[in-house]
Amino acid sequence: MKPVMVERPSDVPFVELVYSAQSEASGGSFVSTAENRWEMVVTKQNGKTVVTVRGPETIVRSATVPEDADFLGIIFKPGVFMPHLPTIKLVDEEINLPEMARQSFGLHGATWQIPNFENADTFVAKLIREGLLVQEPVVEAVLQNRPLDMSLRTIQRRFLHATGLTRGTFEQIEKARQAVTSLEQGVSIADAVYKVGYADQPHLTRSLRRFFGQTPTQIIRENETE
Repeated sequence: MKPVMVERPSDVPFVELVYSAQSEASGGSFVSTAENRWEMVVTKQNGKTVVTVRGPETIVRSATVPEDADFLGIIFKPGVFMPHLPTIKLVDEEINLPEMARQSFGLHGATWQIPNFENADTFVAKLIREGLLVQEPVVEAVLQNRPLDMSLRTIQRRFLHATGLTRGTFEQIEKARQAVTSLEQGVSIADAVYKVGYADQPHLTRSLRRFFGQTPTQIIRENETE
């Protein structure tokens, strides 16, 4: 079972969401679904702390939940990336950052204090000041369909570099996420097809199977059970 998260918004424009979670003593597993954003995760278990950078995911896979562990997650907005570790290198991958002295880790040749749920915004703001987090304005313009005074090839290259995904893949995952949210909120399958913009129900089903590993009916039943 996936740990239940406590979420909050962030005051830092680069951050979409900050969350904390705790796993059960028995651990377990859950289905990790596609995600078009990357995140930084702090895992504390048995006195050991690991800081992980987890990239966007384009595949569905089974993930193990560590036993009796605490998690802090910082999910970054589309277009935010680390220049020294481009998102394109993190797709379907995760990297554990070097452990330093107690309650600290290594990032780009420097030692950083491990953040917590309360000071995550301060931590991210410092990353921005140090130039370790930047934002690609092309991504926001593309997602908002604003015109850009540059070639299509340049736009595609900069979008891919910042998000790790092509625009097509990014938007396919986003549509699937919106569809799942709609179904979980009680919207019928037919209405979800129309609301999110799928061609028909088979198109919706193929998308959710690809990115979430479930059919629309399975998602509805699972939500009703929970």
